[in-house]
This record gives sequence, C-alpha cells and structure tokens, in this order.
Amino acid sequence: MAAAAVGGRYMIRTWQAFKAHPVSKFYQGGFQQQMTRREAALILGVREHDPFHTVTAAHRRMMVANHPDAGGSHYLASKINEAKDMLAS
Repeated sequence: MAAAAVGGRYMIRTWQAFKAHPVSKFYQGGFQQQMTRREAALILGVREHDPFHTVTAAHRRMMVANHPDAGGSHYLASKINEAKDMLAS
C-alpha cells in the first residue's frame, strides 16, 4: 500500500511539473530582426554546421509544406529561403 501511495504521489508531482513546463519540438519564439545562423538552423530543423546537401534537403521539405502556390505564406517562404541562404554561405 505504501509503495502505491509513494508512486502515486510521484506521478502527480511529475504531471504537475510537466503541465507547468511543457516540452515542444517546435521553436517557441518569433523571428529576430536580423537572422542568425542559430535561428536559420532552428527554422530548417538542422544543425548550424550541417553539410550543404542536408541544408538543401531540409529547405526542400519546408518549401513543399509552406510554398505560397500551395496555400502557404509568402512571409514564411521568404524566411525559409533566407535561412537556406544563411546556412549555405
């Protein structure tokens, strides 16, 4: 009985901590005024120093999902292109 009570107490505290600070795999901020390599990597979902072919593959995936001709946003498409240009240089 005591083990079940301690386990239940642990689960309740863990759940409350999770609700207070949820974990998300998506970037939780807006865009910065001047794009940095870190922000570009977050937008494309790659590391800052990944090879060119990884950056272009990530750019292609993002553009397929967010292209303006397919109902995406012009602003997001421009940010995705800017991120690719930042990491490709």
